[in-house]
Amino acid sequence: MVDVCIIGGGVIGAAIARELSRYTLSITLLEQKNDLAEGSTKANSAIVHAGFDAAPGTLKARFNRLGQSVFSRWCEELKVPYRRNTSLVVAFKPEDRSGLVSLMDRGRQNQINQLRIIDARELRQREPQIGPQACCALLAESGGITSPYELALELAAHAYQNGVKFQLQTTVLTVRRESNYFVCETSGGPVLSRCIVNAAGINADLINNQLSESMFQIRPRRGEYLMLDKVCGSAFQATIFQLPTAMGKGILISPTVENTVLLGPTAENIEDRNDVRTTAGGFEQILRVASMSWPDIPRQHFITAFAGLRATSDRDDFIVGPSDDIPGLFNAAGIDSPGLTAAPAIAMELAANIADYCQSKLKNDFRPPEHKKKPFRLMSDSEKEAAIEQDSSYGRIICRCEQVTEAEVVEAIRRPIGARTVDGVKRRTRAGMGRCQAGFCLPRVMEILSRELNIPMTAVEKSNSNTELITGRWPEAINPLIHEDRERQVL
Repeated sequence: MVDVCIIGGGVIGAAIARELSRYTLSITLLEQKNDLAEGSTKANSAIVHAGFDAAPGTLKARFNRLGQSVFSRWCEELKVPYRRNTSLVVAFKPEDRSGLVSLMDRGRQNQINQLRIIDARELRQREPQIGPQACCALLAESGGITSPYELALELAAHAYQNGVKFQLQTTVLTVRRESNYFVCETSGGPVLSRCIVNAAGINADLINNQLSESMFQIRPRRGEYLMLDKVCGSAFQATIFQLPTAMGKGILISPTVENTVLLGPTAENIEDRNDVRTTAGGFEQILRVASMSWPDIPRQHFITAFAGLRATSDRDDFIVGPSDDIPGLFNAAGIDSPGLTAAPAIAMELAANIADYCQSKLKNDFRPPEHKKKPFRLMSDSEKEAAIEQDSSYGRIICRCEQVTEAEVVEAIRRPIGARTVDGVKRRTRAGMGRCQAGFCLPRVMEILSRELNIPMTAVEKSNSNTELITGRWPEAINPLIHEDRERQVL
């Protein structure tokens, strides 16, 4: 039996695991996918929200403010990319200025003070590419951007260093409470624990509602995105929002910490919890709405499209804290926007609550994070020469677009909770994230995965189970029927 079982390996689950690892607790994290950060964490806007949008008095407002206040420190500690690039909410009609004033007032109620409304002249000085109809904007100085999946992976690695056990490819089938402990029946056998942390994202209601009479529903909301190549990376400095609606913050335009540009998301309520399709309709909607903010979107520089699901609850707020009726059950559910920003605050509060419930104390031997090596593409020439001299595999470029070396791919696989798939390597190194979208590096990454994991090339997967990329060697694997026909002709 363990003290704490965390269900879910996204940024929320990983953050809670890291904070709990500060205490004298035994902790196991269960994740149904074969890697961490495979759900909403890998497919969202990557925004560190300033905090002006959430309704005052909600958990969203409180955790946004508290999370935002420590976010840069967390990223610095873990060496995760973070940039305070500011946010702009743009109005396109003079009469919409009142909406900006309302947002600013709401932000001040949420104790967000670095807010002011700027006129068209200052807006264009800041963002020359902004559309001609833009007449004013709400400037939030504290808005920022980060890499959500890198944050989740580094939090998990730090938790692992401090004793947290991770069970990937482990689906929770049922969960029940016995007299003073929980039993999670999983695809890998039962897991017994004193506490359960429900950070199951889009499936959090399925966990909670097996245990608690205080039920809720998760209503999946699909958001589609488009991404532009790095050649467009300087088009905007700030994250550009449009006035929000009941369905969300509209179609944003944002630089990323990797210097690409992100457009989206759409907001479509769906029933299927696995439906992350991209659609022609979503593509057209993003272009149509985003063109108000950026009329000259360079369509020739789109490099990819993707979609993610937001775990929106029927309570219209986060569901965070101990269960009302089940001792030992702690929820971190309904975590849609601004969940990424709120993650540090949610994790710190829940960890303190759980430690109190378990009567646990802080460790004396909590270890600081062990950082991965500096990316080759960010090294100076002298640093590159030194790296190659120490390890010749730094001299072999695997991904040309992102300048990722063989040494970095190998490290990504060998690290604690390392990559086991092509997409796992991609999120840890950026191999395959550039303009050619793995057109050059895919076979090379597959070869390294095959070698390091000691599996055949036909067993190398793109992402989750049953996503093998090849079936065999040419030409037999392409069309075995041809060879059957040839054999008949010979006979």
